[in-house]
Amino acid sequence: MSFHRGPARFNKPDKATLTASNPHSTGHVEEESIPIRLDDGGAQNFAIVRSKSETMATATNVEATAVNTIEWLSAPDTTIVVPVYQRQYRWDIGGCERLLSDVRAVADETDTHRHFIGSILSAQDASETDLILIDGQQRITTLMLLVAALHHTVRDSNPAMAAELERVLVRADDASRTKLRPHQAWAELYESVVLDRREDADRESRFDDNYAFFRSQVHADEAPRIWRGLQRIEHVSITLGVAANAQQIFESLNSTGEPLRDHELIHNYILMGLTHAEQLAVEERFWLPIEQHTGEAIGAFWRQYLVMTTGREVAAHGEHGVYSAFRHSFPRVDVEHLQADAAVWRHYAEIYGILLDPSLEPDAAIRRQLEFVNTFGKAGYPLVMSAYSDHSRGLSTREELIETLEWVQALYLRRALVNLPTERLIARLCRARDAGRDTLMRAIARITPSDERVSAVLKYSELPHPAYVLGRLEDVEDTSDFDVEHIVPLAPGDSWSGDGTRSWSEYTEDEQNSHRALAPTLGNLTLLEEELTQRVFGASYPDKRSDAYSRSAVTETRALTETASWGTAAISRRTARLTETLLRIWARPDLPEIDDDGLTPILDAVRRRGWPAGWDREFAYVEYRGEHWEIKDVRALFNRIFRRAWTDDRESAITYSLRRGGPIYDEMAWKGQWDSLDHSHFLYMGWDSNYMMSALQGVLEESGIAAEVFVKYSYIGDVM
Repeated sequence: MSFHRGPARFNKPDKATLTASNPHSTGHVEEESIPIRLDDGGAQNFAIVRSKSETMATATNVEATAVNTIEWLSAPDTTIVVPVYQRQYRWDIGGCERLLSDVRAVADETDTHRHFIGSILSAQDASETDLILIDGQQRITTLMLLVAALHHTVRDSNPAMAAELERVLVRADDASRTKLRPHQAWAELYESVVLDRREDADRESRFDDNYAFFRSQVHADEAPRIWRGLQRIEHVSITLGVAANAQQIFESLNSTGEPLRDHELIHNYILMGLTHAEQLAVEERFWLPIEQHTGEAIGAFWRQYLVMTTGREVAAHGEHGVYSAFRHSFPRVDVEHLQADAAVWRHYAEIYGILLDPSLEPDAAIRRQLEFVNTFGKAGYPLVMSAYSDHSRGLSTREELIETLEWVQALYLRRALVNLPTERLIARLCRARDAGRDTLMRAIARITPSDERVSAVLKYSELPHPAYVLGRLEDVEDTSDFDVEHIVPLAPGDSWSGDGTRSWSEYTEDEQNSHRALAPTLGNLTLLEEELTQRVFGASYPDKRSDAYSRSAVTETRALTETASWGTAAISRRTARLTETLLRIWARPDLPEIDDDGLTPILDAVRRRGWPAGWDREFAYVEYRGEHWEIKDVRALFNRIFRRAWTDDRESAITYSLRRGGPIYDEMAWKGQWDSLDHSHFLYMGWDSNYMMSALQGVLEESGIAAEVFVKYSYIGDVM
């Protein structure tokens, strides 16, 4: 669930009834569609109906009211209980960061602006004193933690504001109890944070993590701004009557309809703050062309565009990782900035369309290279888009573009040959390309297997992408009318013969096994026209040689007629000869670096929310500017990186921390886990692992040494 910024549909509390269309109603009705966002990312549209007539059909068991959220929470009779069937509180610091950003943004707007957070679904309990919170727990809990952090910040310096905040947090009839009562299993934990009664400094929970984040970000001098933004939050309060079936309505809200996808959220985010006329203009000039160029791959386009521009991996799964990355890259999309940004998005979408369909590329040599790159899927598109854009804008030559495309192919083919993973490679190459051609060449060389390693594997391993490889080796531009011919068949029949004398059934078991093992390797493969393949299907080598190979238009296939008999020795000789050509075509940049040791640059390290209990270590080791560190997890790495930054580059550590509101502070301002950097500076250690990884990556970037830090995952750390 994410908060959605923009002008609210309602600028003041306005009671309305949730209704269905009634063909018999005679009154004039004004209807407005309200998108209701759910905690799991789902969406429903409900009609908030205002009537100009006394006569209309109403829903008797469901009432929807557009309300100011803080006023709703502050009301003396508002007490909220989370039912036992609700899931545990699960928002992480990333969600809190987005909420705080939205609060600050609406605080800086004019008085008429509001921030709409969707719907809160509740029902009266049997006592009619508490509201049972059916949907909205995550949002309300996070808001309460922010209010608590603000309250604890100003309680000594601004008693008037503190009193207003306290009315949001605690019950009017009992100041020792909170307005929100979570699930019984963690209610005491939550209340100890909100009421500042925490005793265990080493305790870990989402409540503690998120409160600590808000506390670190909210300072007394900014308190009026934050409070102003909070008071501009609105939601639709949906209250169920006594006869309503709460479970049925909850299931309907959470299962009907399809959750918005990342590109749909991006589309809404871009247009939300614009006038209707501005929305139409942006839609026609920019968004529709982006959709036309990218088609069904529009979601992949946005992810790969963000990988290219940020130089960081962007998750394609999870809770709208692409949308979150987009909002982080474009925190404001007002009219002033949108025109320029959208023109750039459209430019790269047009390039993306050419990558998807290289026939649109007018240059024959570039077109062929793009077709080659597509052999390996879309993983390399961020780097290719960057290189193609520079070429199209006259910033690089045609030869430089083709060189980059050849490097990409060599990287992917060689890694496929030696069975190395190809995930999480392109972001680092995009970063390297930003630093220039030589840096990119070194980065590619580091992770491209050597000639020696590839040569050894080609002797005995199955050839990946055989039609593509043979097409380039044998100079066949269009392989669509050719088959990949196995000279020794994968499953020879009893009568098959390699020399015309002995049949397959007469081969020893060891001979048969040797032939089968080499059948899918480079030396036993060639391209053969489809009609010739059909003519000699299952035939012995001498028959193939005279009836098919000699008639082929492929020079390399015709050359087989010079070999009288075919067996393992002939396969090995041909493999050695073709390997020389392969290494020349798919050349590794000629630099002295050794093969990559499975090291992951720190900026590409995975950000995880936590680590499975019981596992000993996430990292095998860490390389820090040539030093070898025995660091086992992100918590220990976070501590050591910031301690090292405090020693080596204190200015960068302070600059980063001031800009991000932590994790270094000049006092231990709240209860939690702290480490002392010196007598007047302290490092807060109570973050979740996701935040810690983000922070240590950030301070290394600030210091300009991120490219010199690598992690080596342990076995379990690599597969998680």
